[in-house]
Amino acid sequence: MESTGGPYLNTAAVTSPVGIARLLQMTFGCTTFSLVAHQGGFSAAYGTFCMFVWTFCFAITVFIIACEFTHLHSCLSLSWGNFTAAFAMLATLMSITAAVIYPLYFVQVGCYPIGCEVRDFRIAASVFAGLLFVTYATEVFLTRAKPGQVTSYMATISGLLKIVQAFVACIIFGALVNDSQYGKYVATQWCVAVYSFCFVVTVVVVAFSVTGKTALLWFPFERSVVIYTFGAVLLYTSAAVIWPVFCFDSKYGSPRRPGLCAKGKCPWDSQLVIAIFTYVNLLLYVLDLAYSQRIRFVSHL
Repeated sequence: MESTGGPYLNTAAVTSPVGIARLLQMTFGCTTFSLVAHQGGFSAAYGTFCMFVWTFCFAITVFIIACEFTHLHSCLSLSWGNFTAAFAMLATLMSITAAVIYPLYFVQVGCYPIGCEVRDFRIAASVFAGLLFVTYATEVFLTRAKPGQVTSYMATISGLLKIVQAFVACIIFGALVNDSQYGKYVATQWCVAVYSFCFVVTVVVVAFSVTGKTALLWFPFERSVVIYTFGAVLLYTSAAVIWPVFCFDSKYGSPRRPGLCAKGKCPWDSQLVIAIFTYVNLLLYVLDLAYSQRIRFVSHL
């Protein structure tokens, strides 16, 4: 029986520039967590996070390569272009975080007390972790939307910024739960509500784009996203003003780090991290609003 549907296997999935980048991601990811698991070692929350990043990214990358190579992605209820673009951006952020955290907490110059062999394994793992980040960043660069090109929303600057916004919000949440004393004032509780609301809506926007269900909504998705982004700019502006005042003004908080604060367990440190990333996310939402005026949404690529 002759096939009329074209070749069963998509060789471009592993021979194109993006395919080669994904093969390198798979190779570097497997090498990194193998080195750590075999001899490098990891401990505490930081080490567990790094291992999760490397294994999670490896698993999803293998899934993407397998689906594209076998055309299985055409059977999934996903907007495949949006899914792969969103994952590439998320993996880039996660991998660079792990590539910074692991050597910072686990790599040392001398051999004592862990031994030279363990030290060398950790250094090698750190190198491959850096290469892993480069390959994911390369995929983002190769698949990003070009001027005038019809592409998936998540491949546009605005779509990629949605992933970064959600990732930054997760950093803010991590600092909030680390004894930030946000419940001390109603004003700081308002800031937490702003972070939570914007994070949830951003995740919903990404979820609808990835699942390709935007056309089923009873309201215009494109216009709603732009309106939400404008609202997020206003909300984050309020948080960017309120949070520093109620944390670092001498009337409500402390303008300087208290001298008796223990390292890693100081509310002032958490408050500073939150303030910095509040401004980071405010800038990201402003850029998102600016770029959203120049794109058109495509739901089913």
